[in-house]
Amino acid sequence: MKLTEVLCVLERVAPVALSDEFCRVYKLYDNSGIIIDCGADINGAVFSLDLSSKAISRAEELGYNLIITHHPAIYGGISRINCGDPVAQCVKKGISVISMHLNFDAAPEGIDYHLMRGLGGETAELLAPIDGGGYGRAYTVKGGKFAEYAERVKKTFGGRALFYGDGEKIINKVASFCGAGCDDKAIAFALSSGADAFVSSDMKHHEIAGLIEKGLNVIHLTHYASENYGFNKIYSRLADSLKIPSIYFTDETLG
Repeated sequence: MKLTEVLCVLERVAPVALSDEFCRVYKLYDNSGIIIDCGADINGAVFSLDLSSKAISRAEELGYNLIITHHPAIYGGISRINCGDPVAQCVKKGISVISMHLNFDAAPEGIDYHLMRGLGGETAELLAPIDGGGYGRAYTVKGGKFAEYAERVKKTFGGRALFYGDGEKIINKVASFCGAGCDDKAIAFALSSGADAFVSSDMKHHEIAGLIEKGLNVIHLTHYASENYGFNKIYSRLADSLKIPSIYFTDETLG
């Protein structure tokens, strides 16, 4: 299977052009698509949220020559290359890389959508809508008391989440943002939507404290957990469409 053919299958979820449009509309930056092309036909793929030495080792063990990541393998400019870096290792070992970042975040059934689904939502108001999808969601849930809702979240996303707020508070509406989604716009959106709980990752102390002060409970997922869940869902949807063997790799040390 050609590398471009694999990309075409991935773009059934969301074309790279969606990332370009999302960046244009919301003044962001991204680097999605084919990141490393080693030239060979693809014989197997490892899906991994990150391009890491562990993901590369797994690909080598299986004899696969493609890694598909969510986080871009190359994000900004490169001023120097260390031969031990993951990008250099892939080039040396003949492993191509495709990264599907903001387009997979904002797809109609993308990573941010699946975060909502995992948290118990079905339909949502969107902070940043685009082409049937978008980023940042507020939605109703059958949450019950926060302490009980927190236990369900732990079971779905793993035990590394942190929970802040009144355990007796009834959670009827949640605002969630996959990845590093906590900023002033996200907080204002959550407040204006009437959310009872705010869910994101990579949050700073003053942001958490400010949300609690304003009456919102907070669920602070790891960045990995908030996005690995949805990326795995996308893999499950696409795996049968790929005409090559594939596996999903989860780094348990980051979950």
